[in-house]
Amino acid sequence: MPADLAVIGLGHLGLPLAQAAVAAGIETVGYDSGPVTDSTLSAAEIRRMSAAGFRVTTNPAELGRVRTAVICAPTRLGADRALDLSAVGGAGRALAARLRPHTTVILESAAHPGVTEDYLRPILEEGSGLRAGRDFHLAYSPSRLDPGNRTHGVSNTPKVIGGLTPACTESAHAFYARLTEKVVRARGLREAETVQLLETNYRHVNIALMNEMAVLCHDLGVDLWDVIRCAETKPYGFQAFRPGPGVGGHGVPLDPNYLPHTTRTPGHPLRMVGLAQEINNRMPQYVIQRSATLLNEHGKSARGARVLLLGVTYKPDLADQEGSPAGEIASRLIDLGALISYHDPYITGWRVRDRPVPRAESLYEAAANADLTILLQHHRTYDMQALAVKAQLLLDTRGASPVGAAHRL
Repeated sequence: MPADLAVIGLGHLGLPLAQAAVAAGIETVGYDSGPVTDSTLSAAEIRRMSAAGFRVTTNPAELGRVRTAVICAPTRLGADRALDLSAVGGAGRALAARLRPHTTVILESAAHPGVTEDYLRPILEEGSGLRAGRDFHLAYSPSRLDPGNRTHGVSNTPKVIGGLTPACTESAHAFYARLTEKVVRARGLREAETVQLLETNYRHVNIALMNEMAVLCHDLGVDLWDVIRCAETKPYGFQAFRPGPGVGGHGVPLDPNYLPHTTRTPGHPLRMVGLAQEINNRMPQYVIQRSATLLNEHGKSARGARVLLLGVTYKPDLADQEGSPAGEIASRLIDLGALISYHDPYITGWRVRDRPVPRAESLYEAAANADLTILLQHHRTYDMQALAVKAQLLLDTRGASPVGAAHRL
């Protein structure tokens, strides 16, 4: 049965997009060669999508019967710090073999400038025999999904689009106008791709600044959380970011030093991004340093200490663990000889170094028995006042506890 839309890749980008399309009355098919991996939608929500006509398929033949195809394949940084585009390439090849004239193809996966035109376009053209901009439309749109955000969703978050040609841009504009209240046209593909680059790097650079301020303020005996509270009252020129034990999430900072040679620029572009990544990557070790110091100040050694980790996801009130610093912190604690356990209302099983970590069933009892409790993620269900009373020693890396109730980052 033909559909208006095919969403290729049903992960953290694709499934919410499909949900929005179904809600807008667009006949949608979801294609993925593997299992559905998104953790932001509940089983009930997926059932409601299915009841409204949404279909999931592993048959690539379905891709040849749609008007619009949006590629939402995952892209992550590899060990060499370069972006791994293999899933985008696989999605492109699956689509190319069935691509029909006049189809609109849009890439939403995180990508550095040039990916859509220099990487995806040849795959689509060689596999289909069609030419982008003449036989089919090709565009890029940076994803702006914020999992768990109850204020901004697909319908009320402006969508940026840029096409290979003006006609490609207009075709992508027509599609997204069915989903969202405002669509913003970029000048072209690379401008739209660079929007993604800027937005992601902006987040990481500002968090890095706050992480450096956290270390400085601790050394000075200054309450950074109060500083932020006061600073964010400024009505212009300041946006509040907050420190933490590390930076997780699917949006990875892209340092141009690791881009393909053809997209690099002379000189030393965006050196601040590399520095920000270095700072943010140091935060798990800083949490360990603070933890060991706190234990020592209370007459205890990290070796043999019972440490309870609260919240192992990268974001509050979600089950998504992508990029969460919890794994590295747990691993470093194990190296120190600590006996770790965890509690997270959204994660029923957690493994570190391929070994299961004991899960605390009774939160307050576990906090009372632990030598040190570390809040890594502040889920809504955590009563920080009560936890501060129950815990022998509490390190709050999120600034969620009342003033004076815990040791804060």
